[in-house]
Amino acid sequence: MVARLGRVEGLLGWRLDEVVYQSIVDLVGTPEAAESEDLDYKQAHYSQDERGREELAKDIAAFANHIGGLLIIGMAENKGVPSKVFDVDLDDARLRHIRQVIVANTAPPVPYESIPVRNPDAPGTGFLLLAVPRSPASPHAVTAPVSRASREALRYPRRGGSRTEWLTETDIATAYRARFTAAAEREQRLADIEKELVETLAKRTTPHLIVTVVPEQAGDMVIDSARFSRYRQEILETTLYFGQPASKFRTVRVGPRRLIVTEGAPVWGNTRVELHRDGSATAALPLSGRVYVDDYEEVELHTAEPGDVVYPLLCALPFLAVHARDRTGASGLAQASVTLVADMAAHPTQSRAIDLERPEVVPFRVDRIDPVTGRPKPLTHHSYPYATAGASVLLDDLADCERGLLQATALLADELLQTYGYPETGLITREGVLNPSGFSERNSGAVSDWAQQYGLL
Repeated sequence: MVARLGRVEGLLGWRLDEVVYQSIVDLVGTPEAAESEDLDYKQAHYSQDERGREELAKDIAAFANHIGGLLIIGMAENKGVPSKVFDVDLDDARLRHIRQVIVANTAPPVPYESIPVRNPDAPGTGFLLLAVPRSPASPHAVTAPVSRASREALRYPRRGGSRTEWLTETDIATAYRARFTAAAEREQRLADIEKELVETLAKRTTPHLIVTVVPEQAGDMVIDSARFSRYRQEILETTLYFGQPASKFRTVRVGPRRLIVTEGAPVWGNTRVELHRDGSATAALPLSGRVYVDDYEEVELHTAEPGDVVYPLLCALPFLAVHARDRTGASGLAQASVTLVADMAAHPTQSRAIDLERPEVVPFRVDRIDPVTGRPKPLTHHSYPYATAGASVLLDDLADCERGLLQATALLADELLQTYGYPETGLITREGVLNPSGFSERNSGAVSDWAQQYGLL
């Protein structure tokens, strides 16, 4: 999942994961492309001695501790302005060495992405881009041994203009407090908006998937008559479920600091989405499945196939991410959460509520179906009232329906379905490889059509 750096991508004219060799060559002599707080150049690879390891760790951590940035290896500079191309080797050994240095010499390890941009006339060489997002885990320390005498006892670098500066003790203490405060606030925000949605749908007694996304950096959606008209039109023209053109929303209305979106008239089984002004968003999606009854025609078990859980998750994530990025201006990382409930009364926030008139929660399992008998093949005979999973995601990856969406979905789905005995779903790998035929009969064709459209097969 490649970092998105808007200013730098504007200079290059390409997304970082799509940039071509000539677009970097064209930076030569361009004053606007001078080294800055989010852009740096190196003529050659870092040396493999102690000093080189320290410099690499320092430069990468400095970006992560500030606003993120891009390091271009293979470009010389003159007074900060790119001046001449010096192609570097792009062999796997170099990439492995860089990864080993960053993992071993920054704490916590800095997240980054290496992007080789090959010279079409000499494919073994070219530019190496190291893309570093602003890190929610900052401050990152440099733990490499000191290669030269320094009065700086603290080893926390930060980008300052086109140079690297070192954080003071006060800076570090402030950054640590900001890290933990921001993480706690995101977790609380996530819990709050999910709880509000569940309480609104508290009378529902069937299985639902609740998907929530909270951006790391809040956005701001202005709601007035003109904008609401535009938002409403956009949403009503959106297909919710991939590969199913008829799956459009029917109603959009304004709520308290949010837009409230539903599939149709307020019935027990429709999808409901709440899109908040700050970019946070949450959706409750009814699960398709099977109902088993006893001799008295009382429901005794709800089941769903793995594909009936993964498919709505795959569809909901980009819808929520588009809201955060395109309507509110949020960007970068976000916290994503998914909760599977057998009944809204089974949601953790509702567990203490007592309603003597409400029917008991019907047991729920996620089972594959035996193609011969048509009966479920449970991995476990235990039923669970709810399951949860969470992950950090890049909004752009989700919103653009790229390989990162598949990777994020796999991470969340695997963790979610481990509750029901699955080591992994087998539908999407952690590398983002999709297996449409493994989905249930009702949605495998739709998944295949969508993946074909986006080039993800």
